[in-house]
Amino acid sequence: MAESLLAILLVTTSAKGASLVYRYPAFPVSPPRLKRIRPNDLFWPSQLDNLWRASNPADTFSANVESPAHDYTSDPEYRWRRQHETPLFPAPQPGRSSPARDRSYSMEKAASLEQYDHLFGYSTQFLASTLCPQPSMYHQKFELVVDDLAFIGHPVCADADGVWKFKPEKLKGGPRGRDARGLGHSEVNQDNGSVSPVSVEPSSSKSSWLHTFHLVFVLDLPDPSSSASGNVSKYFDIIYEQIAFTATAVLFQEQVLSNFVQIQCEVLGSLKELCISKDDSFEIFTSKALEISSIASGMKLIYEAIRSKSIAYITFNNLPMELQLPPYLETLLHSEGDYEADFIYPFDDDDIRTWGQDLSFGWRLPVLAPWKSLLVMDGDNDIDPNITLRGPQRTAEDRTLAEELVRFLDTATITLSLADMASLLNWDLESQIYPVVRWLVQHRGAKIVDTVHPGLKTVFSLPPIFQPPLAILTAEFEKQFTHPSIPPLPRILADISTSMSRQTENHFFASVVKSKDLIPLYRDVVIWMLKRDMLVTLHLRIRVVATVDLRKRVQMNRNSSGLSSKGSQGSGVQQDLHYLGEVEQSAGVQSGVPWLSLSPKSARKHLRRMPSNGSRGSEMSELVIKEDDEQFLGEENEDKVATYELATEEDSGSETSDEHIVSSIIDDPGRATPLERRWLSAMSDGKEPHIAKRFEQINQYFDGKKSDDEILYLAGISRKQLRELLHHYDEYVSSLH
Repeated sequence: MAESLLAILLVTTSAKGASLVYRYPAFPVSPPRLKRIRPNDLFWPSQLDNLWRASNPADTFSANVESPAHDYTSDPEYRWRRQHETPLFPAPQPGRSSPARDRSYSMEKAASLEQYDHLFGYSTQFLASTLCPQPSMYHQKFELVVDDLAFIGHPVCADADGVWKFKPEKLKGGPRGRDARGLGHSEVNQDNGSVSPVSVEPSSSKSSWLHTFHLVFVLDLPDPSSSASGNVSKYFDIIYEQIAFTATAVLFQEQVLSNFVQIQCEVLGSLKELCISKDDSFEIFTSKALEISSIASGMKLIYEAIRSKSIAYITFNNLPMELQLPPYLETLLHSEGDYEADFIYPFDDDDIRTWGQDLSFGWRLPVLAPWKSLLVMDGDNDIDPNITLRGPQRTAEDRTLAEELVRFLDTATITLSLADMASLLNWDLESQIYPVVRWLVQHRGAKIVDTVHPGLKTVFSLPPIFQPPLAILTAEFEKQFTHPSIPPLPRILADISTSMSRQTENHFFASVVKSKDLIPLYRDVVIWMLKRDMLVTLHLRIRVVATVDLRKRVQMNRNSSGLSSKGSQGSGVQQDLHYLGEVEQSAGVQSGVPWLSLSPKSARKHLRRMPSNGSRGSEMSELVIKEDDEQFLGEENEDKVATYELATEEDSGSETSDEHIVSSIIDDPGRATPLERRWLSAMSDGKEPHIAKRFEQINQYFDGKKSDDEILYLAGISRKQLRELLHHYDEYVSSLH
């Protein structure tokens, strides 16, 4: 994916015509393409193109094994070239001797001009004219595909009278960055391409010659025969939305406010003329341009950041900003790998709400939840608040933000959940903790991980693959950890893999550490491995099972409790009907039905006919009768409603014959049916009151979906209390990782 970006161009138009002002890199090269299938050099049929080898197949295999593979990318019989593509002259070399200079001066000068005036086999004049479209195509997305090249950008122009000014449309969102002049963020409208500042007086700039400019991203199209070429349009959209459009919006703002782009183009144009007059190579011009032009250096930083999958920290006219692509965007072009592209499994609404739209695609982020923890990264991604909040004029607010960020980073550790951090810092989880976490993750200064037990009693497994390969990771591990008590990385991985087959004592401490004195050392090991995605935390998920004995016991108790007694049944039903009438009256419904005079059969019949609308339907929904396998009662009631037990067939006898009773999983204890509630109640028979009460309070979380960390947070209990509860209800719970 990263190698598909070939170059970034800046083209302009003026009264003199179109011009390619600057490009980076100096000599972009398209990756080679083959017009014929590349043979496999390890097998003799690959040499069938060679008549002699085809006639002597016996000696071919051994010869191929001993000799290096043929380079088909440079073989004219296999490599595909554009029809207009011609190789450039070699660059002139410094330090030429006088005789050589006299003989080859004209050729070298021609080679130098060729480097200035040609790119991708086209003349720069032709490219500039093509990439500066008709006036009706400005201030909108530009995408042009020619052969194997795609040109993407957002061209902008001055008004017809030559004035650069903001558009009057209302605006929605803008590029990230802090304006050193106190202008705040620039807001842009991607619907119509307009750009406008926030809290800035209406401003315009009269340009003496600059009519348009266009920051163009040149990308290599994947081979159409490749299985990974199907998602290239989405990839182009992300390049445009998050890089090309954002950078152009900032440049447009600075051009409106101070003629910044025009001034930069004048500087680059003068330097180019000077280098040509001195017969300097185009490479020399490119190098000097980086020293005097912030646009040129910004283009270089953006190019290198995309190619290295990192963040570009750039400054246009003293306006710092950060640009990056989602770190897992390559899955768009390589969706056949081990990881599916996350546009196939998009975020749900909750994920977008917690992470935000900017982090919803190509980031592959876990859920942002109170029971999760934060792992602060180091090295190239280390966050320095004094650098991050940079700018020539730092306000008191900036200093306060930096101090708060330092305090947050000092508190963050993998053994504390986000909820714990909020409590220690006395911060609000939603309005203070989450925004800082989003900011750190977006700047790749931290990542969300599962909370690790302080004593390292966390169960880990291993991912299917390691990136980078295990040999490289092992070498890095040996340099990082030299303590004699820490074994080599392959040994640790083997211990973790073996522990996964054990039912007990399978956590990291029992399988690897084995000594409390080594916990601090191995905590660093765990952090090192988590930063490289080498550990996958296994969670405990719990389900409640109604066993055969329990179900028989509940059925026997019901049969012997006198449920068949007419008097008790009638009394219970009359109480239910009285409650039904009270709810109806509280909902403002005047049906005129004498509920207390109805028989259970008549009451059910009347409920089937009763319409459900307005407040009555919402209030009465809990009273609609539902059998385990029946549709909701009432032909006009299409809404799903909660269950209310009112004279069902379950109350009249046994649920099924004894020989057909089997164990049953209660899928959702929080929304249990009446029969399932009796099962849950019967599970606490004979248990201590405080244990039974706790089970009644938290069994709603035993649905097999919520992790143990989530259960502990939602139930407000400790891990020890959860273990105690599971011990008492061992025969009725099923735990799985």
